[in-house]
Amino acid sequence: MIKYHPKEEMLLQHAQGQLHLGLANAVSAHCELCAACRNKLKKLTEQLALDNLVDDEPLVESKITELDFNDMMAQIMELPATALPSHSTTRQLVQVNGYQYQLPRALVQQANKSWSGFGKISRMRLDADEGSARASLLHIDANGEIPEHTHAGREITLLIAGTFEDEFSQYVPGDFIELDGQHKHSPKTANGCLCYTVVDAPQHFTKGISKLLNSIGELIY
Repeated sequence: MIKYHPKEEMLLQHAQGQLHLGLANAVSAHCELCAACRNKLKKLTEQLALDNLVDDEPLVESKITELDFNDMMAQIMELPATALPSHSTTRQLVQVNGYQYQLPRALVQQANKSWSGFGKISRMRLDADEGSARASLLHIDANGEIPEHTHAGREITLLIAGTFEDEFSQYVPGDFIELDGQHKHSPKTANGCLCYTVVDAPQHFTKGISKLLNSIGELIY
């Protein structure tokens, strides 16, 4: 069962189109996996659209009722799948190190790069960077672990497939985890996992030989 979700403020910002592409993709992909947040986002979007309609025609408010709007939204939601853009059904599978995963539709268009990495950790940088924010697919093979680290900025992780755990919890597909400099953790997985991550600053490794990576953090995050 999904335990971790975007904050209400982030869902509202997404409905208003205020998130940069990397974060918008994270929220959209989470909502594909989480019925509760999908319903919340639908209601927020409907309310914003209704508010805009009322603001645009303040003198003819009687022409539009909430029931009318709900009927209109219901008709839109019932459009056949063929009305969706063709890219929504293509490139939904990614393969890495012998694993194969189906991606949420929100990430399909960006997942067109090659994988890089070392050991049991692989990363695919996506075309969703903005400013200092970096978006990636991150894969950890079975029995893999990311060395203990903290965060100079914010780190958003959406677990797409598999499971992992850290010092705070155990995570399942759909979990939307937000961490910052107040958190220090070492994610590990028994059976392998695929995540979508958005970070706006390098990780800071805190133990052992991995601390050597801090000197080139700006180059690898």
